[in-house]
Amino acid sequence: MKYTAQIETTVAGIPCIVGVTEYQQGDSLADSDHDFYGYSEWRVCDHKGRTAPWLEAKLTRADQARIESEINHHFN
Repeated sequence: MKYTAQIETTVAGIPCIVGVTEYQQGDSLADSDHDFYGYSEWRVCDHKGRTAPWLEAKLTRADQARIESEINHHFN
């Protein structure tokens, strides 16, 4: 799978890569909530870039929030 960005991070203390497939920055003048807040789609991958559903299953809400923040930082 082709990713817009690959960001090194950790999940449950395990080094991994987050492969970002889509990213849209929020727009304060947008007509919809989706566009106002922005969005991103991403997958958790192993260190070789292969999708890792077993590692994605270990994601906590805190991990998801941290990864979203890392993605925003990467693109801004």
